[in-house]
Amino acid sequence: MAKKHARKPNTKTRHPRAEAPPNWPLLALLGLGMAITAYLTGVAFLDSGPALCGEGSGCDLVQNSRWSRVLGLPLALWGFALYTLMLVVVLSTRARTKRWQRVWRLAVAGLAISLYLTMVGLVELQTVCLWCLASLVTVAGIVALLAWQRPAATKPPVWWYWPLNSAALALVVVGSLHIYYYSDLLQPPPSEKLEALAEHLEERGAVFYGASWCSACQQQKRLFHQVSDQLPYVECSPLGRDGPRARVCVREEISNYPTWIIDGQRYEGVLEPEELARHADFDW
Repeated sequence: MAKKHARKPNTKTRHPRAEAPPNWPLLALLGLGMAITAYLTGVAFLDSGPALCGEGSGCDLVQNSRWSRVLGLPLALWGFALYTLMLVVVLSTRARTKRWQRVWRLAVAGLAISLYLTMVGLVELQTVCLWCLASLVTVAGIVALLAWQRPAATKPPVWWYWPLNSAALALVVVGSLHIYYYSDLLQPPPSEKLEALAEHLEERGAVFYGASWCSACQQQKRLFHQVSDQLPYVECSPLGRDGPRARVCVREEISNYPTWIIDGQRYEGVLEPEELARHADFDW
């Protein structure tokens, strides 16, 4: 009979794989971004101004503009969700390369949105929000840190792969947001009642005097949602805050914004649609 050879015991000792240490710089930046956006979200829901930003400041103007919300929710809340998602990816994805790729894409998308909204504020509102700039610097720091920490496995032979990949992603994200803000494709249908009120104010000869840098004027327009462009609006600062006032505003002695003149009567401050309807004899 053939002798059975006994298996030699495996004398090799398996050492457990050492876990990578926490990425403290990245975690710190994510925590900072979450803190900033959480604070701005609370301010938005409480309808109050953020600290260090008085009435009429850039923060106040941006906070009350139509660009401060997406799908009816404060933009800061979406930013908080983005920072939180990146944190979840960092803590839950074990594979280093896969973790880097996922966080990188989210961070590039966040940076593209922040840059786009900063440009919108400069062009449309002629101002910037300091708190928004703080979030922009934070997400830019995250992108810079990730670029510096890029794993060797993500370095393809052609140098332009990642810049081109990032540019394409940023273009898609910003393009989608631009369509949302400036197109009716993703907007809910306008209110027939508000649309009828805006048309009635126009026919009645009412005039809404305001300024592009006036946060209360932005709040007044926001009450009319999609039909705000149909309001009988007169811009009193066509050249910006430091420019001369429009002649019609000087002639009408407009000193506070917003100011409504309806049937010869002057009303200053933000008016609810119901108030405007009552002043203009509209059957609300």
